[in-house]
Amino acid sequence: MFQNKSYLFMRFIATLSIAVIIIVLINGCTKQNDTPQMPVNEMIDTSENGGNTIMPVFSGQFEKGNEGTVGGIASIYLINNKYQLELKDFSVTNGPDLHVYLSKEIDAIHFIDLGKLKSTNGMQVYDIPNAPDFNEYTYALIYCQQYSVLFGSAPLK
Repeated sequence: MFQNKSYLFMRFIATLSIAVIIIVLINGCTKQNDTPQMPVNEMIDTSENGGNTIMPVFSGQFEKGNEGTVGGIASIYLINNKYQLELKDFSVTNGPDLHVYLSKEIDAIHFIDLGKLKSTNGMQVYDIPNAPDFNEYTYALIYCQQYSVLFGSAPLK
């Protein structure tokens, strides 16, 4: 009789352990830190330029990466010796931990992280630190840092 109870207890522990492992795996595989979806409506501030029309220094259309879909235009502006990246008419499939990069290549090996993507759609502006060499940094990327996945790229010309 004692052996039967011990066997049942061991089966219960094994079943419980398997259930806990399954729950941990399921939670570990879900998307964490999804990007906000509320549209953003930021614009390049032209008031500091005396209201004159400012043309982008570089610009490019987003192209689909390895994951999801992306659309819109990435443009770099120079205002008062400060570079800014504007995402115009922008939309991207949601994902975890999406960042905006300026990169030397599409593979995101040599890049400048401009920060977390503010929203999956709308007009967005990101400050570019220092003054990178735009002959080398020729791509704007939307990149999932958590899983190292490219969502989209815009060749800047």
